[in-house]
Amino acid sequence: MAPLVSLITLVCTEWIHRGELTVKVLTDNVLPHLPAFLLTWLLLGCIYQALARATRLHPLAVAVTGLLGCIPAAVTYFKLKLRGEPFFPWDLSQFSEATDVAGKSGVELQTSMWVSGLIFAVLFVLACFVREPKTGVRARALAAGIPAVGALVLVFGVFISPTVSQLVGITPDMWMQNRYYRNYGVIAGFLTNIQNLQVDKPDGYSQEAVQEIIDKDVSQDLAPEFAGSYKREGDGAVTQPNIIFVMNESFWDVAELEEYGVEFDQEVTPNLHRLMESAAYGKAYSPSFGGGTCDVEFEALTGYSVEFLPSGCKPFQQHVTRPMFSVASYLKEQGYATQAIHCYYAKFWSRNTAYPNLGFDEFISLEDFENPEKKRDYYWGGGLVTDAEMTHRIIQEWEERDQDQPLFMHAVTMQNHTSYNEANYPEEELVDVVKAPEGISDKTLGALRDFATGVKEADAMLGELTDYFSQVDEPVILVFWGDHYNPIGSGYEVYTATGYSSSPNSEAPELHQMPLMIWSNYWDEPVDIGTVAAYEISPVTFELYGLEQPALFDHLVDQLSAYRSRTHGVTIQPDGSADTEELTEEQSQWFDEHWMLQYDLMFGQEYTLEEQ
Repeated sequence: MAPLVSLITLVCTEWIHRGELTVKVLTDNVLPHLPAFLLTWLLLGCIYQALARATRLHPLAVAVTGLLGCIPAAVTYFKLKLRGEPFFPWDLSQFSEATDVAGKSGVELQTSMWVSGLIFAVLFVLACFVREPKTGVRARALAAGIPAVGALVLVFGVFISPTVSQLVGITPDMWMQNRYYRNYGVIAGFLTNIQNLQVDKPDGYSQEAVQEIIDKDVSQDLAPEFAGSYKREGDGAVTQPNIIFVMNESFWDVAELEEYGVEFDQEVTPNLHRLMESAAYGKAYSPSFGGGTCDVEFEALTGYSVEFLPSGCKPFQQHVTRPMFSVASYLKEQGYATQAIHCYYAKFWSRNTAYPNLGFDEFISLEDFENPEKKRDYYWGGGLVTDAEMTHRIIQEWEERDQDQPLFMHAVTMQNHTSYNEANYPEEELVDVVKAPEGISDKTLGALRDFATGVKEADAMLGELTDYFSQVDEPVILVFWGDHYNPIGSGYEVYTATGYSSSPNSEAPELHQMPLMIWSNYWDEPVDIGTVAAYEISPVTFELYGLEQPALFDHLVDQLSAYRSRTHGVTIQPDGSADTEELTEEQSQWFDEHWMLQYDLMFGQEYTLEEQ
């Protein structure tokens, strides 16, 4: 019975994961990568045999084998829908966060899931009639031990071994993990990703190699001119301004849809458009879609790129487990007070441990808010803390600060978090969609109303903060950006039906370029930033205002001369175009040097810090 059950498990697993089984799946994915699927089938068969022989309970073997395949497949299906990425081994450390978000995202069981459940219910009943012959303990141990050893050999000797897994045709595809899982299957994809839990140091890593990179950066100035910036045209008198970061949940300029046939009943982002005339503005290329706020935050605070880390890992949880360089730790050494504010639970994404390790003296979380204003309770019980509430808290903390030292504040909002439904606001508060192209469902239009209303309130936050800080006497830089795009309504419908994106998946470059506003109360010339990586946010801010930079930031602003961003295999070229071509020799050198410095600061001996 083992061969049949393992085959059915494999088929159901792939059906659930993909949402469909077609001839195209067979010809494009399964047949070209047949060894991976055969090895997975063999692994499932070994597990079944080991359980059946050891316990003499075939129903138990059916249940365990089925669950081992179908649960990861279901998690992958939902994660692909919500986040655009599959189920990874390191997701197991994020179980509480994942269940919290999934429970509020309106996920629904698919046909493939309940049909698979029925199939396994039938198999379970049939297995009740299968009887194992009575044998001695030694014979049973041998009968169970052989397939158990076989399973262990397959896991540790094939799937977890980079050499052997590639020998059988399982080729790494770190930048496009959804494609990787399509090609090799959920189980093979999950197991081979265990290889990536170990971060290998770059070739040639040494103090001398780090020193050589830093010396090169010192000897050349390749940073963009950023015409109109304070550094280029100001008097240079301000050297230690107060700096406030605001990463706004899911914020992007939804008014851009008006170029694609959507019309709203009111102006949604008036402050963003007004401030473009007196601030630095561009786009930040986000490493995330549909979630993973902490990845964007990690890049913006550190200058580190998640491109170099295992795809899908969460650095706050897996790597920021000791004191580590960041813009906060650097500014703290320069005499700044450092403070983080996030209006959700402190433990989420392990911010309660990551923030102190990044150099924050104080962390204000949801637990520290008293009866805050909340909205959008359709999915989120009790609602989410509003951007208006966060605005007031930022101003309150500013007014209560220690005025003897400059302040670095990092604030993260929550109001416009996925998922979206027009029931989240009273009708009189909703932004209305008065015109839309054909092909957009009522469900998606309702979700778009919810989302646009959240964007309008985020824009009001930007306006209120700049109005307030324009009146204070001390120099203040406000850096305001969105973390990532989300599905709105039915999948990618709002993007594809309008033509905003030509690709119905999360890999489309246009679905990663978030608004980035860098404003100050002591310089009002417009500056075109263009598109830069999220890991360039801090370096570019320092460059615009001529602030003394740490060695990593100095390297990263010079790197802009070669490319603006390299994220998940997509390169933003200096002219702003996006492509997935191989890096040029020059770009590869910059890329490798970035990883050398990042490895040194994250995992190595921190030689970089000795040079700043």
